[in-house]
Amino acid sequence: MKQTLLTIFTCLLILAGGKDLRVLVMTPTPQMHCENCENKIKKSLRFEKGVTKIETSIAEQTVTVTYDARKCDAQRLQAAMKQIGYDTKVLSDKPLTTNKNNSVQKKKQ
Repeated sequence: MKQTLLTIFTCLLILAGGKDLRVLVMTPTPQMHCENCENKIKKSLRFEKGVTKIETSIAEQTVTVTYDARKCDAQRLQAAMKQIGYDTKVLSDKPLTTNKNNSVQKKKQ
């Protein structure tokens, strides 16, 4: 339910305009091992200006952050991760767009 509401909210932000949303996917070192690791990352990143969505995956060892590029950037998010003890490698940093059906998708580059 929360995921659906967050997706709807993200779509509304895009449709409202004025946002330059991007999706950053990075992998942390040391690896995430448990829910506490995920919560520590989410707790830290949620206070960064412009962050609208944070997803973590222990199985894939990824942290995916949707953010407004007008308020934040990948370097700032990596610095926030560094402050809590995680070095990061950026796997992708792509613009977020909408298709004709107004559903959110990552823009291919």
